[in-house]
Amino acid sequence: METTGMERVSERNLRLWQRRWLDWRLFVSMQEMHLLAIKTLKTTEGILTSITKAHPQWKHLVAAVDHRVDRALATLRPQAIADHRALLTSLGWPPPLSALTASNSDARTANLVLNPLLSMQADLKLRYSENFLALCNLQELQRQRKARQLEGHDREVALRQPLWVIEELVNPLSLASQRHFSKWVDKPEFIFTLVYKITRDYVDSMDELLQPLVDEAKLLGYSCREEWISAMVTSLITYMAKEIFPSYISQLDEESVTGIQSSARISWLHLIDLMIAFDKRIKSLVEHSGILISFDDDFILQKISSLSVFCDRPDWLDLWAEIELGDALDKLKLDIQDENNWRKKVEGAVISSCTDDHKSPLVSNAFLRHLASVIDRCRSLPSVSLRSKFLRLAGVPIIRRFFDSILIRCQEAEGLTALTDDDAVIKVTISINAAHYFESVLKEWSEDVFFLEMGMDDDDKADLESNANSYGEGLPESSGRVIFDDDIKKLEEFRAEWVEKISLVILRGFDVQSRDYVKNKKQWQKVEEGWTVSKALIEALDYLQSKMSVVEVSLNGRDFVGVWRSLAAGIDRLIFNGILMSNVKFHSSGVERFGSDLDVLFGVFGAWCLRPEGFFPKASEGLKLLKMDENRVQECMAGGKRWLKENGFRHLSVTEAEKILKNRVFTS
Repeated sequence: METTGMERVSERNLRLWQRRWLDWRLFVSMQEMHLLAIKTLKTTEGILTSITKAHPQWKHLVAAVDHRVDRALATLRPQAIADHRALLTSLGWPPPLSALTASNSDARTANLVLNPLLSMQADLKLRYSENFLALCNLQELQRQRKARQLEGHDREVALRQPLWVIEELVNPLSLASQRHFSKWVDKPEFIFTLVYKITRDYVDSMDELLQPLVDEAKLLGYSCREEWISAMVTSLITYMAKEIFPSYISQLDEESVTGIQSSARISWLHLIDLMIAFDKRIKSLVEHSGILISFDDDFILQKISSLSVFCDRPDWLDLWAEIELGDALDKLKLDIQDENNWRKKVEGAVISSCTDDHKSPLVSNAFLRHLASVIDRCRSLPSVSLRSKFLRLAGVPIIRRFFDSILIRCQEAEGLTALTDDDAVIKVTISINAAHYFESVLKEWSEDVFFLEMGMDDDDKADLESNANSYGEGLPESSGRVIFDDDIKKLEEFRAEWVEKISLVILRGFDVQSRDYVKNKKQWQKVEEGWTVSKALIEALDYLQSKMSVVEVSLNGRDFVGVWRSLAAGIDRLIFNGILMSNVKFHSSGVERFGSDLDVLFGVFGAWCLRPEGFFPKASEGLKLLKMDENRVQECMAGGKRWLKENGFRHLSVTEAEKILKNRVFTS
């Protein structure tokens, strides 16, 4: 009897249903066997843990059982993973990348991408969930075994392994993506765009579908969102380490061999820009779940940062620092050579929040801008050690180049005229102002935790000594507190040295101008009618005021205080040693005239302080002794050190006081 077409269709459907049912039963049977094996091994692990704690001397017995369990796991894990991969393939994973590689990667199209994990039918969803849980349980069993076996050791890294189920989702996607990547080695922006789009389009399904299963499996401390993002970034890092960076390095090597300037360094810096931008977008995906990442979360940062490629390749970090530094110094050459940048001042606090008027030239701001740029790029590195090393290799040499620039200008000015010319003095004051501003900014930055955490340890020192940069002048002997400490100290010493040199030059000029005044010993024994100040001193005071007005206008306020105080101390010594200690005979008229001269001198310094006489302690106390009457002189000579102290003479020794008083002439 012939069968109808309807019957033939029904027969085929029946056979297809029977085949699916048999596949289902086979899957269920295999799944049940895996679950039973995992349950048995978990029970065994529990017994081994209790034995290890109760009977530590039975370690050989435990080791023998561990060996058998390891053999069982060596068979079980590959089979479980193979089953999981087969199931993913039947689900249609990985999804086709055609939609993802389209030019329009706007977030509004993300929901249009087919996600096989969300489109599973009920029976497939159940199979996937059971298989997912089995693999999670197997990983948890492995974790428990390692925790027991590594008891008493540093086991944080060993225990913290990527989530296997997420890796199985990422690996086929990564392989499919690399077919596109191979065409984009010279256009890495396409690679980063595709990886980010894949990561973003499926990240929500990790939270919605897979996180509850991980929680059910009791895998503590795992976030499917983080694991998905981390696995995608890791796959990108692996590809970059194998394909992109070697290609770029070969271009750099070719450039160094031929000596022909190419775009290799520009391409490298462009790649770093793309990596930094990518990491910022990835970080926002992680923080979307409410997890805020700070700079001290190095473990999380390394998992989600493409710049983690430098963790395993410190030589690439050295190369990046060299290129970054070379680029900055090349740009700074033009700024250094432009005299307008040394003449024009920084208007307001462009980089620093300090409100002091540093009178700093624009060139200091140019250096600080490039240093700030290096620091900003350094912030993206995912560990303190990498940030510290990069900043020391690419940032600190910029500070040293700045220091060399201002030092050379000061030495040139000193060599030409020995700072006797006003233009030479102004050139030095400009460098001092630049140093003061630069130092203030570095001190302000150093208060940031970002810099405070960069203490140099022994490993850093050894590493840096073997990778000393050709732009530097050797490594600093760091105090280990803040990365800029040594450079700040050098700038402070530079300012102090050249402030002292300016003071010394003016003091020498004052000494020359006042030489006749100091050597004229007879003037203190007669009256000079019609003059309130000695004629021989006027020229010296004019010189002093002229020079100080130039310095006051050109030098910042804080360092100008250092100049006039140092100058006051020098003039005090000059007057004290040249007049009061030179066996000059003082008559009453001479004492009065000497007092008038000092009042005029104090008046010059009175423009910068309220009590200028306090900065001429020896000359002031010497005048005070000379003004005493004859009885008080006798009391002083008899009272010695105690009398001097009781009467407010703190800066003169007994010998000096006696010498002054012996030259006091009282006439009847």
